[in-house]
Amino acid sequence: MAGLTPMSQTGWSARKIALVLYPFGAGAAAVNVFFASLILSWVGGPVLDTGWSLLLGAVIGAPATWFFARHIRHLMNEADQSTSS
Repeated sequence: MAGLTPMSQTGWSARKIALVLYPFGAGAAAVNVFFASLILSWVGGPVLDTGWSLLLGAVIGAPATWFFARHIRHLMNEADQSTSS
């Protein structure tokens, strides 16, 4: 797959980007989990309280943020390559 091993990377690594963006990713995932539980309550599902929403958001937010950070790093690598050629 193209873009997984950058030749000459400048700037932040995908790991650092993910660590910085994780609070936002976990928060967004928590909100989405809560809204999903509200929608599922229409068909008889339970509405999650704040603690469960935050916990599930923290779990779901980790891989989501990692994949997003890798995508951002890939875009940064492409931008660096287009300016250097």
